[in-house]
Amino acid sequence: MEKHHGQIVERMIRRNGYSISELARLTKVNRRSVYNWFNQRQLKPEIIFRIGCVLNHDFSAEFPGLFSKEEFNRHHTETIDDVLLRTSAEAGSSIYWKDKYIELLEKYNQLLIVYVEGKN
Repeated sequence: MEKHHGQIVERMIRRNGYSISELARLTKVNRRSVYNWFNQRQLKPEIIFRIGCVLNHDFSAEFPGLFSKEEFNRHHTETIDDVLLRTSAEAGSSIYWKDKYIELLEKYNQLLIVYVEGKN
């Protein structure tokens, strides 16, 4: 059976505790694009690699046919510095704070769901 790329990527994102807003900001796409990725059976290797760099996760274990561990490690060390520089530069912007606010709202909504389910 063929792997569902979007579901595998989503599982890793959620397992690592990233919010959709945070991932969207770090990968420079909108939140809708991230949700669309989750629904796609096949993702471009570039997208998986980009998400892996942001998560600091080597997806070569989940997708050995797309790239090797050595490829990921070589490219990851080249791009992680760019991600860190961009993230620190954005920390003072209004977009950063808007995304933080949305992230907090998402966490609050999750807590409300847990609370409501616990009362029923």
